[in-house]
Amino acid sequence: MSEISQATGERLNAVLREARLEALDPTLAGCFGDYCALLERWNARTNLTAIRDEEGILSLHFAESIACARALPAGIGTLLDFGSGAGFPGIPIALCRPEIAVTLAESQGKKAAFLREAVRTLGLPTAVHSGRAELLQIRFDCVTLRAVDRMGDAVEAARELVADGGWLALMTTQAEVERFCKSSGEELLWLEPIPLPGSEKRLLALAQTERGR
Repeated sequence: MSEISQATGERLNAVLREARLEALDPTLAGCFGDYCALLERWNARTNLTAIRDEEGILSLHFAESIACARALPAGIGTLLDFGSGAGFPGIPIALCRPEIAVTLAESQGKKAAFLREAVRTLGLPTAVHSGRAELLQIRFDCVTLRAVDRMGDAVEAARELVADGGWLALMTTQAEVERFCKSSGEELLWLEPIPLPGSEKRLLALAQTERGR
């Protein structure tokens, strides 16, 4: 671990403490430092995320994704990050919850290339699907969505990829949660939304599919 990555990890832990979240152990925090450095390098030459500064990456992307990883129910063995983009929340979940086999699905070639490099750099056993998630022929214990284009359509597609008794995890706003709850009928059992750090409007909404409850 480089001194730069270690220092970034320490700044991330300060952000987590300020948000009243438990800090990461130094080794894991350093992995997030490596991830941040890689993201900043790639962002300098390709458009991975709108937020490009370290402070924004740590306080928004990382803290929110770490909170999501910790809030996911126990017993999840496989997880699909639908439209993973720059890897949020899929890579933080893979780092924080190593018992979960994570697949990152991203249809944009440059972003998929970044995900493969991030997985290699961090030494993760995470799979990268370079294509549309809807084309996958397997189902997962959990499917996550965050900042996906056409969120309503994406949620409909994601539901088809959740195994019986599995979970749908949406990182979104209160208004969207209410809309999805109304449109899903009795197919999904929605839990009380969990506030996410960094914004009063951002929530993690967890829903379990009908069978297996």
